[in-house]
Amino acid sequence: MSRAARWLTTTVMVAASAAVVSGQQTEWRSYSADPGGTKYAPVDQINASNVATLTIAWRRPAVDAALRKLDPSLTFSNNFRATPLMIGGVLYSPNGVGLVEAFHPQTGRTLWVQQPPGGAADLKGDSTRGLAYWRSGSEERLFVQRGETLMALDPKTGRRYATFGTGGRVNLRYGTGPEPFGWTGAPQVCRDVVIIGSSMSDSPPNKEGTPGDVRAYDLRTGRLRWTFHVIPREGEFGVDTWKNGSWRYTGHANLWSLVSVDEQLGYAYLPLTSPTSDMYGGHRLGDNLFSSTLVAVNCLTGERVWHQQLVHHDLWDYDLPAAPVLADITVDGRRIRAVVQVTKQAFAFVFDRVTGEPVWPIEERPVPPSMTPGEETSPTQPFPTKPPAFDRQGVSVDDLIDFTPELRAAALAVVKNYVVGPLFTPPSLRTPEGTKGTIQLPGSVGGADWQGAAFDPATGLLYVPSISAPFVADLVPGNPKETNLTFTRGTREFPPAVMGLPLLKPPYGRITAIDLNRGEIVWSVPNGNGPRNHPLLERLNLPPLGNPGRSAPLVTRSLLFLGEGDPIMVARQRVPPSMPVALAPSAGEGKFRAYDKATGRVLWETDLPAGTTGAPMTYVYDGKQYVVVAIGSREHPAELVAFSLR
Repeated sequence: MSRAARWLTTTVMVAASAAVVSGQQTEWRSYSADPGGTKYAPVDQINASNVATLTIAWRRPAVDAALRKLDPSLTFSNNFRATPLMIGGVLYSPNGVGLVEAFHPQTGRTLWVQQPPGGAADLKGDSTRGLAYWRSGSEERLFVQRGETLMALDPKTGRRYATFGTGGRVNLRYGTGPEPFGWTGAPQVCRDVVIIGSSMSDSPPNKEGTPGDVRAYDLRTGRLRWTFHVIPREGEFGVDTWKNGSWRYTGHANLWSLVSVDEQLGYAYLPLTSPTSDMYGGHRLGDNLFSSTLVAVNCLTGERVWHQQLVHHDLWDYDLPAAPVLADITVDGRRIRAVVQVTKQAFAFVFDRVTGEPVWPIEERPVPPSMTPGEETSPTQPFPTKPPAFDRQGVSVDDLIDFTPELRAAALAVVKNYVVGPLFTPPSLRTPEGTKGTIQLPGSVGGADWQGAAFDPATGLLYVPSISAPFVADLVPGNPKETNLTFTRGTREFPPAVMGLPLLKPPYGRITAIDLNRGEIVWSVPNGNGPRNHPLLERLNLPPLGNPGRSAPLVTRSLLFLGEGDPIMVARQRVPPSMPVALAPSAGEGKFRAYDKATGRVLWETDLPAGTTGAPMTYVYDGKQYVVVAIGSREHPAELVAFSLR
């Protein structure tokens, strides 16, 4: 068999086994179904002909009752991010405080609960997105990151492996610096290492910060195997992109999202984020590698294989927010092992994942300069020629809401107080006698965000949920008593509402299907009703306007599943009193839907007591398919909800 034939056979096998199929079970062994981040499962028991009969099979609280008994006063966030794994007839998930629970896939009944390493006093914690699983022969392990600790657990009992790290734990804190380690992602296994990201703040009080270096640990011993410096050090590649030695003190550029890997190549794909600080960079002039860069590294050594910076000198908080998606596609008759990075600025960049070469040309186009003293923006930014942007970019008066003349006039009155312009218009100064900042679209929550995309290997379609949620990128002079930054981010509010409605035209949330073989959009539809029933709009009999919810997709052989997201996911964002919370990003109606993959038509929807907060997953157990998703809100306790056919 030729090398090309062997490769094609291998890729077909990998595509067909995104979720492992065995007998009457279909498993879900990685956070996104497979290490390539596809969120695809080759199952179709639930299909267009019967999806309308879906009903709730079981529900499970975010924290098991046994742990609640240890501390009856225990409180935790209802922003429950978890997506379970299904392996060997058992579901495993981080709970609402970051400990692991194992439960039955048919009933949700508890099988075991990880005990807090420090006893009842160690219950306080936060949920993470997921776990990593590894197996070799008879050896198997679950990896969970909780706070500043990485642990390896026995899947049968939930007990820590004492030979991993020190007493079953690895300390993830970066040295002895003041910044604690934090992350809400999911570990990723590649060959014999487990890879960890981080998510410290990218807007600290000063220009100094801790770089969010990516690290890999030996999955048997917990020994640190390699560190990738997200901000190059002296003598390393890319250090010349940090003028005036700013690499010495600048921090962050974290990998706060998720890692994808190609086990066959032995490559890991790292989506990195903005550096200190995320809206002002006068202290870190230059392009600033490897911030806002997709980097491919060797899994075993951490050595850079290739990189593509997708935002130069980031001032827009345009982090690479989602797991890269590994997709095998055919372009002009040529088979390509591709990697796709969706971005907050609403692009899908497509690269050859072996070489890093763009599948379609990327153009460096001129963008507006900054008017902020001391700032030097990059004169150009990268724009892919294909596929087209999957959401709106930039703001002009033509984008303002105009359902009625009154709404249009009110919107014009609001926008005159702000700077508006095309994509990559820089943040601007807020002054008492001047403007209130730049209305940036997409805002810092996207476009695309952590929810990422789903890929169907059978059709070559990429499904991208996105939101049209502007925010105000405003700067204020730094107070020398509080910061050594010349300028710092200001209120960073969402733009004021216009008579109780969003400033800009709909749709406010959508789902877009992109043909990666052609680089073209196949369809795009609003996700949710949005404010169509607002008193000023209800008489107009408008179609769905879309809700700006951060909700992750799930694609199967037959359907596309998507929720609307819950506002609790942006609890830290500022919402002006004039804007109802229901119009803020991540707002939704608690709907969960199944779409026709080919057309975007809604085939089924159900009302949940809260919006979705985690990415959905699916599996088949004992011949029956289930779909599971995490929900939670300010008013409703976090929980997992499982659906199956009646």
